[in-house]
Amino acid sequence: MVDLSQVLLLIVITTLTILLSVIGIQIVYILREVRRSLEKINKMLDDAGMITESIAHPIAGLGGMVDGVRSAVKAIEAIGTFFTRKKKSKAAEEEEIS
Repeated sequence: MVDLSQVLLLIVITTLTILLSVIGIQIVYILREVRRSLEKINKMLDDAGMITESIAHPIAGLGGMVDGVRSAVKAIEAIGTFFTRKKKSKAAEEEEIS
């Protein structure tokens, strides 16, 4: 009725089915862990992006302030050179008169 080869074939098929089922379940667990890890990495990258953004805004404002101070210094220098030129030209006129 049942040959030895049929019994061996049934045992091999059953063993392979069980083995492949276990491997499939393990792959599902591995993929879940990969998904959780990627979610954590994504959250860390979002947090890092927020931190760098919160640091970048004050630095940009500081750069604008530095530009404003430079402009003010240039304006003060220009006013100072204007008055010194006027004084020099008045002193030159007074020397010519004397």
